[in-house]
Amino acid sequence: MSGGKTTIAPEILITIARLTTLSVPGVSRIADDPASVNRILKYRPDSGIQIEVRDDTVYATLNVVMFSDVNLREVSHNIQRQVSRAISEMVGMQVGQVDVHISDIDYPEVSE
Repeated sequence: MSGGKTTIAPEILITIARLTTLSVPGVSRIADDPASVNRILKYRPDSGIQIEVRDDTVYATLNVVMFSDVNLREVSHNIQRQVSRAISEMVGMQVGQVDVHISDIDYPEVSE
């Protein structure tokens, strides 16, 4: 068989980026996109992740909340490596850039 076309929905790339990010030790959760007015109107579980595809290359922006007891720089680099690898391996697309924005830090609750 020859010919045909495979398309990948942007939601698939967002899901891969979200699940991969959440699996990185030190990540507490995905943060809400601070620039999104839509987050006020309705909750979207992917609101802290933006994916853009230009010329078959994926560009990702991730807004994350990390735990307080980790090295933020190391965890950020780990997120970048893991998300890039997951997208490349799972969908065979080139990753141009993965930007990680640390939106907040989760501290453990102090019991009195």
